Amino acid sequence: MPIVVRIDVELAKRKMGVGEFAEKVGLTPANVAVLKNGRAKAVRFSTLEAMCRVLECQPGDLLEFVDDEALPAGTHDTRSA
Repeated sequence: MPIVVRIDVELAKRKMGVGEFAEKVGLTPANVAVLKNGRAKAVRFSTLEAMCRVLECQPGDLLEFVDDEALPAGTHDTRSA
């Protein structure tokens, strides 16, 4: 998947749990899990803004473009794990 979501990294830096984060952002923990695991098809700008506000970060800290075609054949990106 070309867009990798890094919410887990930012949560770990702040020692914040998913439940606390979800409550502060206004999402359900299940929806945070969908985002965190890269299963979301889209993110509203208002949600992205709320996540950045809570985590005191920039959108680029939460989202990264990874070119799958640049990876060697037979490998996969493990950075989202």
